[in-house]
Amino acid sequence: MIKKYVYGNPVPTNAVVNDVEASEEAVQYLSEIEMNDKLIFNYVMEDDDIVYGLGEANRGINKRGAVYRGFCSDEPNQTEEKDALYGAHNFIVVSGVVSVGFFFDCGAEVKFDIGFTSSNMLNIEPSCRDLNVYVIEGRNAYDIIKQFRELIGQSYIAPMWAFGYQQSRWSYMNEDEIREVVKKHREKGIPLDAVYMDIDYMDGYKDFTVSEERFPDFPAFVQEMRGQGIRLVPIIDAGVKIEDGYDVYEEGKQYQLFCKNSDGTDFVAGVWPGKTHFPDFLNTNTRMWFGSKYKSLIDSGIEGFWNDMNEPAMFYTEKGIEEAKEYLNGFDFDSGDPGKYFELSWKMSHMSNRREDYESFYHNMDGVVVRHDQVHNLYGANMTRAAGETFMNAMPDKRILLFSRASYIGSHRYGGIWTGDNQSWWSHLLLNIKMMPSLNMCGYLYAGADLGGFGCNCTRDLLLRWLAFGIFTPLMRNHSAQGTRRQEAYAFGDTTDFANIISIRYSLIPYLYSEYMKACLNNDMMFKPLAFEYPSDSFAKTVEDQLLVGESIMIAPVYEQNAVGRYVYLPEDMLLVLFRSASQRRYQVMKKGMHFIPAAVNEVPMFIRKDKLVPLCRNTQCTDEIDTSMFEIIAYADDAIEYRMYEDDGISRNYTSPDNYTSFAIRDMDGVLGAVADKTIVKLSLF
Repeated sequence: MIKKYVYGNPVPTNAVVNDVEASEEAVQYLSEIEMNDKLIFNYVMEDDDIVYGLGEANRGINKRGAVYRGFCSDEPNQTEEKDALYGAHNFIVVSGVVSVGFFFDCGAEVKFDIGFTSSNMLNIEPSCRDLNVYVIEGRNAYDIIKQFRELIGQSYIAPMWAFGYQQSRWSYMNEDEIREVVKKHREKGIPLDAVYMDIDYMDGYKDFTVSEERFPDFPAFVQEMRGQGIRLVPIIDAGVKIEDGYDVYEEGKQYQLFCKNSDGTDFVAGVWPGKTHFPDFLNTNTRMWFGSKYKSLIDSGIEGFWNDMNEPAMFYTEKGIEEAKEYLNGFDFDSGDPGKYFELSWKMSHMSNRREDYESFYHNMDGVVVRHDQVHNLYGANMTRAAGETFMNAMPDKRILLFSRASYIGSHRYGGIWTGDNQSWWSHLLLNIKMMPSLNMCGYLYAGADLGGFGCNCTRDLLLRWLAFGIFTPLMRNHSAQGTRRQEAYAFGDTTDFANIISIRYSLIPYLYSEYMKACLNNDMMFKPLAFEYPSDSFAKTVEDQLLVGESIMIAPVYEQNAVGRYVYLPEDMLLVLFRSASQRRYQVMKKGMHFIPAAVNEVPMFIRKDKLVPLCRNTQCTDEIDTSMFEIIAYADDAIEYRMYEDDGISRNYTSPDNYTSFAIRDMDGVLGAVADKTIVKLSLF
């Protein structure tokens, strides 16, 4: 059951599609406190309560014991003390003897103190008094999450080719660099489906332009890559360069489509192009206009985009520069006071993304003027909405890949997300693992991290271990920053292990795509904590580094440097499949309980649940070549089992046809177990 409570005059967020009537009663489960002109909500937790949710957030699956802020932040150094990342997903579930969910639908900052100040107190502090609060009652956490997913609407559905392996770097500078990346993958037998184009493909970092010097015939180059099974995916940034004659700038200025200062002039901030204006994505006309600009690249053959810098990120403002100059002019460099020098260092390193700058510009929300800090979390979400709505309206029968850095619940209907500028740290591999079910809870199913890490220098073993997890995430993209060590799969000497691990992904794509599609269409989760399927198992509730992937698979990635394996808890008997490649596998039936699982750096452990099966297809070099007419079936069963696989053309929006399902059934036929399916079964392995 869902109840809605309205406070003040909330700004529409577009988060909810199946809204409920506002309750006139006092809010249930939460106590309200007035403090310093703020409205604070409290909930008393039991000692054993687990708190799920918050989507893209730091720390573990259970969020107890820390403070989190729902405030979209350009934060690449995601160390443990960071309380806000790129997305703001203000949905939590308290799971215990009593289970209840809370969604604080508010475009401004919301602070969650989950047992940090007081161990049993959940304290939620919105920064504004205008918001909707949804309270969801249910049988358990999983039931509450499914109700919430119904409330916020169906998740974005990516094209099937976007499940292929994708290679990115800031930046591949021209046609020849991209050709070299593709050539080396193909020569080394490393599967690949997409190459990304970071900001340097543009002409002067101007959105919707392509450098003629670096890409002299861009449409022809796009087609050349498609002939090799490769899609190119360009970046689109939020800021529009201020440059006379640049059509996007001229149109935005002419039609008053940029965010404004208090005096009505266009707000200016510094980003990659230098001085820029920010399109007012909270305005319907702006979204329609900006969304239409993607067409120029689509007309060149582009089938996917990633939106970036849309928190919005600001390197500086003119006001900030003037304040810095004034501070430096008055600074006593001869004082010798260490405290003053610490202050100088802090001030100079905090000129970007300043709160006072976010509080200085305004949006026109279709006639209603709102200061940015009151709707900050909606900005990147509405950039995604601008593109997603355009694609759906202009190309109703074709899916376009779209994902974003900044996000707010509601944008999950228009695109996916990646988890932003992480680092080549083992701790960020573990954070990637723990974040996936939390993202699913908030509707983000097409999601993933920069495999290998964006910043710092990746090592061979870290990339292999990260790929071994990444083969299960819908977005499987290797991405790294300018100035770091090259981390393409061919950059570490012998490529055999990399090719083998990525080949496993391609053999699993039909299963992974099927589970993703079923989760999207049924408002479900693709990644689940063990506790959701084994609620009576008290130990399963404590496990955070193992995940269920769809209905048949459990994964237990290795995420520690120099590890030769790891301990794994099995909540039931399972079949261990230890992959060396798509075709090289070892099997072992394992009993319920704790086990040490040896797994070399070039091996991928995967577990198949009891009375479940996994279909595997032949490994290919790109998704265009995947053959779904025949499968190898691996099953762990004592009796008859069936798997219902979703399969469509991978590109159209015809999701509901009954022809999109194929059943693999293994039945006892006069004492002989056999496979019955619409597909050809080339090999059946029963355990």
